[in-house]
Amino acid sequence: MNERAFGTETGQQVTAVTAAEMREVDRVAVEEFEISLLQMMENAGRNLARQVRETGSEPVVVLAGNGGNGGGGLCAARHLVNRDVRVSVVLDRQPERLNGAARTQYETLAAMDVPVDEGVNALAERDPDTVVDALVGYGLDGPLRGTAGDLVDEVATQDVTVVSLDVPSGMVATTGKRPGPAIEPDCVLTLALPKTGLTEFRGVLYLGDISIPAGVYHSLDIPYSNPFDDEYLVELTPESGT
Repeated sequence: MNERAFGTETGQQVTAVTAAEMREVDRVAVEEFEISLLQMMENAGRNLARQVRETGSEPVVVLAGNGGNGGGGLCAARHLVNRDVRVSVVLDRQPERLNGAARTQYETLAAMDVPVDEGVNALAERDPDTVVDALVGYGLDGPLRGTAGDLVDEVATQDVTVVSLDVPSGMVATTGKRPGPAIEPDCVLTLALPKTGLTEFRGVLYLGDISIPAGVYHSLDIPYSNPFDDEYLVELTPESGT
C-alpha cells in the first residue's frame, strides 16, 4: 500500500492499495461484515452512471465482462436507462457464460429489453459518443487476451469519450503496467480505495463510495479516513513524489 499516493481537493490524503490488499478488503467486507457483493455493486453502478452522465454524452455503449467489474457496468446501464439515457451493452462473451452477480445484472437488463450483444463486431457496428469500460477489474495480472483484448483494440479506433470502472482494462492494478492491449480512458472511477497502479494514470481520476465501513480497513491495518463527506464521489490527484 501507499499511504500518501493521492489527495483530495481539500488536501486529505487517501491510501492506495494493491490488488491483493483490495481482494482482502472485499473478502472481509463480505465474510465478516455481511455486506453482499450485490450491495457493493449497486453503489458502484449508481456512481458510475452518475459519472458517465457528467463526463460523456449519448449514445452510450457499456463494455462488460464477467465478475464484479462487469456486473458494475451492467448495473450502471440500468441506472442510465432509468434516466432515459440511450445505452446498449456489448459483452466479451455470450450472455449464458456470465455467472454470479454479473448474470443477475444481465437478467435484469434482459427483462428491461436493453440491447445486449457480444463481440467486437457488435461494437464496430455501434456509433457511440461514450464508451464505458467495465471489462476487467483489479484482478488482471497479465496481458488482456481474447475478445476483451479485441474490444479494447476496437475502442482505440473510435473517437469517443471513455470512462473506466475501477482501473482501465488492460492495466495491472498494482503496478500500472500494460502488458498487452489496454484502454486509455479519459476518466477512471475507482472504487473504495484507489489502486497503487493508478499513480501512473494521468487522466481524471475519481474515487467512488461503495459503502464499505471504516472498520473493514482498520481490521486490515489500512490507514483510512472517510474522504467522502456529503458526496459519493471525490476527485483524486497524485501526491507529489508518488
